[in-house]
Amino acid sequence: MSFFSVFSADLAIDLGTANTLIYMRGKGIVLNEPSIVAFDRNTKKIVAIGNEAREMLGRTHRDIRTIRPMKDGVIADFEIAEGMLREFIRKIHANWSPSRRIVICVPSGVTEVEKRAVRDSAEHAGAKEVHLIAEPMAAAVGIGLDVDAPVGNMVVDIGGGTTEIAVIALSGIVNEESIRIAGDEMNSAIIQFFKKNHNILIGERTAEAIKCEVGSVMPLKEEVTIQVKGRDLVNGIPKTTEASSVEIRDSLNEPVQSIIDAVKLTLERTPPELSSDILDRGIMLSGGGALLKGLDERLRLETNLPVHVAEDPLTAVVRGTGKVLENLNQFTKVLIKSRRY
Repeated sequence: MSFFSVFSADLAIDLGTANTLIYMRGKGIVLNEPSIVAFDRNTKKIVAIGNEAREMLGRTHRDIRTIRPMKDGVIADFEIAEGMLREFIRKIHANWSPSRRIVICVPSGVTEVEKRAVRDSAEHAGAKEVHLIAEPMAAAVGIGLDVDAPVGNMVVDIGGGTTEIAVIALSGIVNEESIRIAGDEMNSAIIQFFKKNHNILIGERTAEAIKCEVGSVMPLKEEVTIQVKGRDLVNGIPKTTEASSVEIRDSLNEPVQSIIDAVKLTLERTPPELSSDILDRGIMLSGGGALLKGLDERLRLETNLPVHVAEDPLTAVVRGTGKVLENLNQFTKVLIKSRRY
């Protein structure tokens, strides 16, 4: 995302709980950074965003607060989210004209008020024209599924704050389930495990690293043991403990089972003709959660359906949102029709 003069660019944005990705028309993905903001408590002035703010997480003094303005896929802090969006846009290019078109993806289960919050944030950040698209639809387009065809496609998008499950046919969502259990819940489960079983407190970043390194859903070929550093809850001093990949897998079982149950519920509600299509075509996994070791295999065992992990699942949603931006006339039917207040 970079030019040398004032310009008006069309953008596609995946405003996620964990990461924000921005796609620019004709340029592709130009930004992929954590949805984290560090700001001055007294003035509310933003000090850092994205990667810089993540480095400050859990390490700031009393005058600086580090937060994630997105919670469960929607805006939790309107003012900070708006500032973050504006700073991200400025980061890709300092000189920009506000007459831009933006397509933003949102969870399929958002309320009208939540849609309005996203729309207003984009408008205040400089957008003249804002379009919204449901995350599972954007993921389906990004994966390369033919969403216009009269056949059923099932997409499971596991993000940071929400898991979006949808059956798509004829450019619309036939059946959907949006649950606020995803990557963040898995991190919380790991934190709780160390509290209860090892009497130490670990931070979110440590939990995320453990999940990525040894987190799994099915037994590994070779189980491993890792060293974990945290604060002893009894005497308050730093402590190192050991944990096995088996223990981490057990701690992740509850949120993973909730996701599987939601997939089964969606399948139960699916019309029989579309069910037969899903039996042939299988379930597509996208989002960061799709990278959890063994998740596709566990889903395959639980549903007796083919399960495929999308190529580069982390960027599937923003790539799909970008495709919609590039071919807005072609994808008019997939956009969310939302009321204005």
